Amino acid sequence: MERRHSPLLLTILCLGIAILYLPIVVLITYSFNASPLVNVWGGFSTQWYSQLIHNRQLLQAALLSLEVAVTASSIAVILGTLAAIALVRFARFRGRLLLIAMVNAPLVMPEIITGITQLLLFVSMVQMFSWPHRGFTTIVISHVAFCTAYATVTVQSRLQSADQSLEEAAMDLGSGPARAFMEVTLPIIAPALLSSWLLNFTLSLDDLVISSFVSGPGASTLPMVIYSKVKLGVSPDINALASLIICAVGGCVIIAGYVMRRAERQRELEAFNANQAYTADHAPPG
Repeated sequence: MERRHSPLLLTILCLGIAILYLPIVVLITYSFNASPLVNVWGGFSTQWYSQLIHNRQLLQAALLSLEVAVTASSIAVILGTLAAIALVRFARFRGRLLLIAMVNAPLVMPEIITGITQLLLFVSMVQMFSWPHRGFTTIVISHVAFCTAYATVTVQSRLQSADQSLEEAAMDLGSGPARAFMEVTLPIIAPALLSSWLLNFTLSLDDLVISSFVSGPGASTLPMVIYSKVKLGVSPDINALASLIICAVGGCVIIAGYVMRRAERQRELEAFNANQAYTADHAPPG
């Protein structure tokens, strides 16, 4: 029986897609605007991309944001995975409720409160230990603090649905706990690790409020520089930089989706082959 799509649902779908992606299309279009005025189309030009190469402030801020995002995301995924393992594999241990509260607190805490508390913490630590001075290190620590919560939740949900009997079977065959986890469980939760890393990378790259509190002189991230420029009016070179970031992030998402889909198909094929081999071995003779 052929299903008929409701015109209302199609209209709502098209409206939602337009709200999400039409501003991105406009941004990319105006990055090729020859006019320095954002509300006046002066013809097609790539001059702002050329000027972007010579804008040291934007390039340094973009490089700093990328370094912070990669470092914070990697550390957060490691810590989040360890926290998820503790919450899933160990049902009862002292401090479990405290760990759950610490994991969930950054998810609901307003960023401005997080920024203020971390600023006070770093100021107190500098007075007591003369470390850390506000800059790259403090930004990374702050981003790790809230990114770890997202990594923990993402990995925990995937780890709960993973079949632990496979890991137990590997240990019965002679593998140690660490080797069984690395060779059996880790490939199963690999898509969740990749997803959480991409999510944390995006959150870190996009953060403005917390970075504004904990950054120091000469350590301005890209959102901070863009915000300071936008207050004086949108600059076309910012449109060019934003377009490049959109293309880069979109490409990474497409590649990650392809890799995850390919890994999923490979696991399905291996499971099918194993099932076929088991059926052939246990089939009755004749």
